[in-house]
Amino acid sequence: MAGNKGKRPAEDMEAENETAIQPKRRNRQRVLLLSSRGVTHRMRHLMSDLEALLPHVKKESKLDSKSQLHLLPELADLHNCNNTLYFEARRHEDLYMWAAKTPNGPSIKMHVQNVHTMDELKMTGNCLKGSRGILSFDNAFDETEWGKLTKELFTHILEKDPQQPSGPPKMSLVEIGPRFVLTPIRIFEGAFNGATVYSNPEFITPAAIRSVLKQQKGAKYRNRKDAQEESARRKELRRREEDALSVSKVFA
Repeated sequence: MAGNKGKRPAEDMEAENETAIQPKRRNRQRVLLLSSRGVTHRMRHLMSDLEALLPHVKKESKLDSKSQLHLLPELADLHNCNNTLYFEARRHEDLYMWAAKTPNGPSIKMHVQNVHTMDELKMTGNCLKGSRGILSFDNAFDETEWGKLTKELFTHILEKDPQQPSGPPKMSLVEIGPRFVLTPIRIFEGAFNGATVYSNPEFITPAAIRSVLKQQKGAKYRNRKDAQEESARRKELRRREEDALSVSKVFA
C-alpha cells in the first residue's frame, strides 16, 4: 500500500491520452473526373481548374462512346471513387456535366454555360495547393426537395474543409475562379440511369435555341427579298410608255 502511494491510476492516464490525441479526420470522398470525346480547349481548361482545386480528384482518360454511361460506375469502382464528374461535349460547342454518387446514385445532368477559366479571369485570390474550399449555398436550396438533393450531392463531391463552421462564411474572401453556370436538366435515381426524380420544365436545349435563331434569320431574309420584289413591281407599274417624240425613237 505504501509503495503505490502518489501514483495515478492507469485508467485516468489512458483517459487523458485519449482526450489529448484526437483522431485525425480522413477524407472519405474520392471523385472520378473524366470527359467524352470532342471537348474543346476551353472545356479542357475548365476540367484542369477543377482538378487543381479538388485534391481528392482522380482523373481518367476520355470515354470513347457517349452511349456507354453505364460503364462509369465500374470505372469509379476501379479507381476507388464514390463520386463521379463526367463532362459530355456535343457538337463541339455544347457542354453538359454529370454529377453522380456511384455506384447507387443519385445523379444530376446539368448544362454548362458562361465558362470562364482561371487563366482568363486572372483573379487576385490564391490558396495553398491541396487545401479545401469553403462551400456556401443560398437558402433557396433548402426550399425544394431537388434543391436539398443537389446541395447534399455537391457537398459530398466538393468535400468542404472540416474546420469550416456551419452557415455562410463570416470572413472576407477573395475569389480564385473558375466561373461557370450550371442549369439542372434532370435528376436520376441511379448513377447515370434510373427513374427520373426531377425534370426541369423550363430547360430548352441549345440546339432548339439555335434552330429558332436560324428561323428568325431566315424570316428576315425572306422579308427582305419580298420587299425587293415588291419595290421592283411598283417601279414596273410606274413606268410610262414611250411616245413617238421620245429621244430613243427620234435619234434611232
